[in-house]
Amino acid sequence: MNSQENFFSKFTVLAADWSVFFKILLLAAVVLMISVLIYDRFIQRKNQLLINYPLVGRLRYLFYLLRNPMRQYFGDETYYDSFEKLEWISKVSQHQSPYLSFSTTFPQSKQHTLFKHANFVKEVSEVQHEFSVTFGEQHKYPFNAKSIIGRSAMSDGSISPEGTRAFARGAFREHFPINTGEGGLTSNFLTLMHYDALSSQFLEKKEGTFFAKTVYKIMYLITNSEIAHRIYRKMVVRQKDRGSFIFDRLNLVFFRINWEKPIRYFPEEIPPGVPDIVFQMGSGLYGVRDEEGNFDPDRYAKVMRFCRMTEIKIAQGAKQTGGRLLAAKVSDDIAYYRGVKAHQDLFSPNRFPYAENMEMLLDFVEQLQDISQKPVGIKIVIASREHFEEYAKALRKRLDEGKKIVDFITLDGGDGGSATAPLEMMNRIGMSIRASLLVVNAVLEQYGLREHIRIIASEKVLTPDDVVELLCYGADFINIARGFMISAGCIRARQCSGANGRDCPVGLATMNEAKRSKYLVIEKSHHIANYHRALLNGVSSLLAVMGKTEVSELGIEDLNLRKNGRC
Repeated sequence: MNSQENFFSKFTVLAADWSVFFKILLLAAVVLMISVLIYDRFIQRKNQLLINYPLVGRLRYLFYLLRNPMRQYFGDETYYDSFEKLEWISKVSQHQSPYLSFSTTFPQSKQHTLFKHANFVKEVSEVQHEFSVTFGEQHKYPFNAKSIIGRSAMSDGSISPEGTRAFARGAFREHFPINTGEGGLTSNFLTLMHYDALSSQFLEKKEGTFFAKTVYKIMYLITNSEIAHRIYRKMVVRQKDRGSFIFDRLNLVFFRINWEKPIRYFPEEIPPGVPDIVFQMGSGLYGVRDEEGNFDPDRYAKVMRFCRMTEIKIAQGAKQTGGRLLAAKVSDDIAYYRGVKAHQDLFSPNRFPYAENMEMLLDFVEQLQDISQKPVGIKIVIASREHFEEYAKALRKRLDEGKKIVDFITLDGGDGGSATAPLEMMNRIGMSIRASLLVVNAVLEQYGLREHIRIIASEKVLTPDDVVELLCYGADFINIARGFMISAGCIRARQCSGANGRDCPVGLATMNEAKRSKYLVIEKSHHIANYHRALLNGVSSLLAVMGKTEVSELGIEDLNLRKNGRC
């Protein structure tokens, strides 16, 4: 007996004769294939292809099933500027070097816009590194954003609770604003609050027994924090309420805001651990509606004790309809947050209920400003210069009458994204963000409004050069959705909606608990923070090359706009 035989003899499984097993396995496979062939050819009468090509025709559906999940490897560069942009996000979010060799998929000769570099460039150390923008300076509580980049609107519900918690952690860590999306403020945005740092008068608390806490500590030691947390939550909080409670890991308690408590119990200042949150109010009024579905000023006042400013969503790039959340995503938690019935399709009205005309909308904006004493703006998509001039005329009239106007306008380009949107609208509605910025800046200047209104821009922004380009077009602040999604682990499988029983494979944009539970909240929050930091570092690098010291010096004159590859 040689040494190899001696080695295998020590392991019964390896020493066994497997030939019989493989023969049985092969026989079972052959029987199964023959059965499928007979079924396709002679029994089923729903698919013509399988009648003509039994068994083999099923490969088509296998490849079709793999098409979207494999899209990030083969198809992305046909949609984005280049595959290298997506690769850049993945690298910087994982703290890897993003430097490239040779040229990109789409080299300089195919770029439509070039930056004008300076004759004598600056050192990076000589340019701006701390970026900030102030909204609503005239209000009691203005918002001084500590970044010029924020995460665009993504609702808790369209994004999984774990994904929302990762974004909230990343935003708090890197001090950039995060927009709630039209789903409103939920416990997951407040995930870093601690129970003992708050007044318990407006909180609902649940605490485990000594046994439950002991189980948590043991599971924490032998597995990891996420599994221990999940088991402890199941032991302490009932199923229907499970996702709406915040977990305080230090004190091992679960708590959530009791919105029924009088506003006098709510904190005057935003509590510690809360990121800079922009509350988005959509046509469904989720999170600030009464039992009849109407606007509830008292609830709104309470919500704004945790948020920096309000964005009223009038329109979005990829859809000019109300928000759409399929039943698969309307869990008990989402129903609790939004004040709707669980497990039913949730389609918001197309038109914002307090925006039947321009005067009504702007009166509502002023009402929100009076309640919150904080900045309020609107999110719109531009159709033409003439359409936007209707806004400008109404704003100018109010200003002349001594009334309040919007503090900011969020411009979404027609190519703005959405997890759930009708195909007939995705490529046919709205001007591009660059054309929109030119129109809005020109019109606001013409009507003497530009100094009063900040402009937030968003549409397919991925890398620092995208940010700088929009700043040159006149934006004050940049919202990013896709880039942050990719940094959080999105593989662009295009299964965000949850339609047809298919869910986000990474657990980022699904309410499927089996997939959600495996999402790495802490790890991905670091990736999100790294991505934001790399964006700002890249902006500083471009400023140096362009001979600028601050972003306020950027303008359209710093761009070479090309046609047919020529400036």
